[in-house]
Amino acid sequence: MIFDTYFCTVIIQVADPDSFKRKALQWASAFDICCYLDSNNFTDPYSKFDTLIAAGVKADIVVDTGAAFEKLEQFRRQHPGWMTGFFTYDLKNEIENLASENPDHLQFPDLYFFVPQYLMIIKGNEVEIIAEDAQIVLDKIERQALSVNDQASIVNIQSRLSKQQYLDSVEKIKGNINRGDIYVTNFCQEFFAENAVIEPLAVFLKLNEVSPNPFSAFFKWKDNYILCATPERFLAKRNNKLISQPIKGTAKRGNTLAEDELNIRELRNHAKELQENVMIVDLVRNDLTRSAKQGTVKAEELYSISSFRHVHQMISTVVCEMEDNISAVQAIKNTFPMGSMTGAPKISAMQLMEEYEQSRRGVYSGAIGYFSPDDDFDFNVVIRTLLYNAENKYLSFHAGSAITYHADAEKEYDECLLKAQAILEVLGNSTLI
Repeated sequence: MIFDTYFCTVIIQVADPDSFKRKALQWASAFDICCYLDSNNFTDPYSKFDTLIAAGVKADIVVDTGAAFEKLEQFRRQHPGWMTGFFTYDLKNEIENLASENPDHLQFPDLYFFVPQYLMIIKGNEVEIIAEDAQIVLDKIERQALSVNDQASIVNIQSRLSKQQYLDSVEKIKGNINRGDIYVTNFCQEFFAENAVIEPLAVFLKLNEVSPNPFSAFFKWKDNYILCATPERFLAKRNNKLISQPIKGTAKRGNTLAEDELNIRELRNHAKELQENVMIVDLVRNDLTRSAKQGTVKAEELYSISSFRHVHQMISTVVCEMEDNISAVQAIKNTFPMGSMTGAPKISAMQLMEEYEQSRRGVYSGAIGYFSPDDDFDFNVVIRTLLYNAENKYLSFHAGSAITYHADAEKEYDECLLKAQAILEVLGNSTLI
């Protein structure tokens, strides 16, 4: 076992945590590898901190294909301290013996985790810097002059599917549902740009300003960037408790307080949205039983409505007590990918979506997060996220919605555009090509 020791810790109080976070992120983004996880000041009983910033690599693991979770398990045993990283949706192929034939333009590895050289944990006004030269790091961050490099250029976004192709696909999926192949699925479409030149950090900062969400992330892996503004938690571990919080059910924000309250009431009582949510809750409950002590899986909260900048979301919380012989990595594998991004039955839904979707999801529908020294972890669901390969200048994001037998294809298309609204705004797009 290799213990990743940090020889120095500096704890300070800062008057302006947001300014410090901005400087620290700017400093960290100069490294080839960095990870920034930010709650955007949302309160959460299961969160360990407000913000985590990791930069530089003491050790890392890259898996492109095959035995990813087994390799991560071994890496985790060697490095039981802090580490951050991501899982891509395509890991489903080795978990369930599936395949993906759709093109991959972004070229992220299936899995990547790293033990950071420099780690910062921010809680309120308190900043903890963990590094061999923590005081030097603090001095460098405090001397950072904040860049004012805004994303000025407009990126022309194209739809992988035309609207008519999308509508036709939804009707075909409803045919699958009618035949009993599946009863709900998450059908996603890609929006993309080729030869796109952006400043990733500037775009992320703008996205985080336009759409602040509790599981936001900036992840740089060499020339690949994940600019994430997700509201959804995939899975967290706190001691021997597992927590999953699937989102199913979306309504737009109102233009007035009265309209906003009306939209919340309609979402709370919308038969289709409730049906979607409970189907995925049942799926997540089933996934958690693989890691749970018998009789401990339960829905801690059903149909809770949370309001974000652009949308209201229906969120449920499913928990269980872990079996003693289940490792943290095994618990993740047992529930991956998140049920809200697949549909049910899970395997059949994933197989069908490979036929209807025309590009690989990659990091989208995957997860970003961390493991801590006490063997806890917390991972988001990668949605509302811009992915960028700076080497080949390919830029991409997806949006999806749950398709049931009662789905209205036009409304599902509009929901995808609603979910894409913040990213389109940041990239200067009012219409799609």
